[in-house]
Amino acid sequence: MSVLEMFRLDGKVAVVTGASAGLGVAFATALAEAGADVALGARRLDRLHDTKAAVESIGRRAVAVATDVARPESCQQLVDAAMQEFGRVDVLVNNAGVGTAVPATRETPEQFRQVIDINLNGAYWMAQSCGRVMQPGSSIVNISSVLGLTTAGLPQAAYSASKAGVIGLTRDLAQQWTGRKGIRVNAIAPGFFASEMTEQYDPAYLDLMMVRVASGRMGDARELAATLVWLASDAAGYVTGQTIAVDGGVTIT
Repeated sequence: MSVLEMFRLDGKVAVVTGASAGLGVAFATALAEAGADVALGARRLDRLHDTKAAVESIGRRAVAVATDVARPESCQQLVDAAMQEFGRVDVLVNNAGVGTAVPATRETPEQFRQVIDINLNGAYWMAQSCGRVMQPGSSIVNISSVLGLTTAGLPQAAYSASKAGVIGLTRDLAQQWTGRKGIRVNAIAPGFFASEMTEQYDPAYLDLMMVRVASGRMGDARELAATLVWLASDAAGYVTGQTIAVDGGVTIT
């Protein structure tokens, strides 16, 4: 196998949560381009069908399942659908997430819990369900954030806490599963990429944040997806328990 062939995902099946929009669509289509069939999960089933069509247009198979990752039984239903349709799960991309920007003295318990339930607990429930059926050589990629590593001038206690928790979860699952089950577990910490969350930001805030980005620009979703494909593939076969910041240099400034 050549080095380039190590990046291929032919014959593999990937599960992607939060696949109805933004980065989730980029992840799903990139995995399909690398050769994987894809099981797609998100709460918005109508938009999920658009992602399914995009995967199928590449020539790969896809199944779309309405999924609320905050509910363990819903996570199990997505994995069950992948197993029924494809007979295996080789890659999990824990991408589903929400964010808030509420000052800490005004954030309600319900607001805080909702973010933790989706961003952190949901990643755990999905990993549990996939970990029960994944075979040696499989890969889990958790989508964290640079806000799990640093701050960015907004009141985002719940989001930052959840994404820091994802990094800790990544380390622990890697320690538990890499040697015993042959499942690698890593995380990506994206910086500023166009997404539904960044669309809510004031343009002046993004301009201010660009001062902290050594690359001087927002990231392209394809750059993030390329890192994902690497971590999912045999090319990263000796990488586990790591958090890869794809942030244009935010975390070095």
